[in-house]
Amino acid sequence: MRCPANAFRSACRPGGLAALHALVLGIVLLSGAVRAEGQTATPVQWRIEALRPGETLTYDVSWSDIVSAGVAVMEIREKTLPEGEKVLAFIVTTRTVGIVRRFYKVNDRLESVFDPEIMQSLTFSLDQSHGKRKKKRELVFDHEKNMVISRLNSEPTETFTIPDGTQDALSSLYYLRTRSDFVVGKPIIVQVHDSGKTWAVEIHTLGKEKVTTPAGKFDTIKVRTFPKYEGVFMSKGEIFIWLTDDSRKLPVLMKSTLSIGAIVSTLTKMEPGK
Repeated sequence: MRCPANAFRSACRPGGLAALHALVLGIVLLSGAVRAEGQTATPVQWRIEALRPGETLTYDVSWSDIVSAGVAVMEIREKTLPEGEKVLAFIVTTRTVGIVRRFYKVNDRLESVFDPEIMQSLTFSLDQSHGKRKKKRELVFDHEKNMVISRLNSEPTETFTIPDGTQDALSSLYYLRTRSDFVVGKPIIVQVHDSGKTWAVEIHTLGKEKVTTPAGKFDTIKVRTFPKYEGVFMSKGEIFIWLTDDSRKLPVLMKSTLSIGAIVSTLTKMEPGK
């Protein structure tokens, strides 16, 4: 049997990032209320039931439901930009635990700053530590110009053209949660920019299932993702997500199938936020 540390390492490679971090399709997207000089900033009236500041979701990340390999925490926080604009910050932290950590230490942090007024990501940052390998990536979106500026570690910045409505790898999952059009046979398509490429991710609704996790029993909508680049579907394993069948669309279970097994993220604890 393949060592779970190797399986976890495979999930952390490009193409497996979504499985590890939401975990992420990781799959909400520069305007908004601007205050005048001398005025006090007023809280944005969060219009989207799915995205509540203070929400914290904790997951057990296991290899093929056999070995507990890590813990992932997804948070939504309020954030104030220097101009006084109120936005949301989506933050995911992951780390290996137990026997897997003895062989392969993972400590990652992702943050997506999201404007709920336009439903788009403003910035994205990744601070990744996998064993001895370190990586940092930053994205700054300019949606008016359909551009994103990308920096990897200390390398020079690169600019890429993006289509309207493009999300980052983390905001895509939160954006998906705001959708209500989950219909079998009618895929939802989300544009996701990551690692210098923009993917057209198709989310196919498979049906409804009852799911039980340590956090409770849930009626869910099961979906499957199909990443497509330049019109060609990329076969890098399958990602299934079980979202609660309500206005929150909480991801209670996520599974990424690999040739050496599966990475399963199971909701163990949740704080609903305000």
